[in-house]
Amino acid sequence: MRGPLIWIVGIAVGLVLVLVATAMIGDRDRRGETVTAGEWAQSVCGSIGVWRGELEAIVEDVRTPNASTGGEEPQSETPQGRTGFIRKGLERSVQATETLVEGIDNAGVPDTSQGEDAASQVSEWADSSLDELEQAEDSLDDEADSLEESIAQLTGAARTIGSVLGSGVETIAEVVRLDPELADAVGDSSTCDQLREETS
Repeated sequence: MRGPLIWIVGIAVGLVLVLVATAMIGDRDRRGETVTAGEWAQSVCGSIGVWRGELEAIVEDVRTPNASTGGEEPQSETPQGRTGFIRKGLERSVQATETLVEGIDNAGVPDTSQGEDAASQVSEWADSSLDELEQAEDSLDDEADSLEESIAQLTGAARTIGSVLGSGVETIAEVVRLDPELADAVGDSSTCDQLREETS
């Protein structure tokens, strides 16, 4: 009984994080508006930070499924069990990334010389991350013809989560190189500092 309870609590905590992030995003919808570089950096890094924390928890659940179930579900070690854990992880990743896309769009456009390009670049990254995760989720719907193909499907799907996770910080770094004013704003932002600490 304890195993399923831990799993349910884990899912509930994840949903609460997404709901809190959604509520925060809803309170400051600046979509299409011009905002200061500081406001933009704070909003974008905050959205990425919440998203990154959610994906890191998902990766940990996929990597060690027995830990999230209290070690009481040996079926998780079967190919079908692993597929189920990775599928659930991808579903949660897609939900978290949908919230991220909304948060990035709601951050507005920074009032700097390269602000429009920067906002567009971050928005495109968030959209492409969502597309990649949805495609990985869809790939698990195709029935594998062999054990090798099944392993390749699972490995590719799980790798996608790690791939989009790493690309977020790279995108912010590119934006900083693009626009010195944004570089200063990112350097002064508490949420960007927190994001840097978490990824270092």
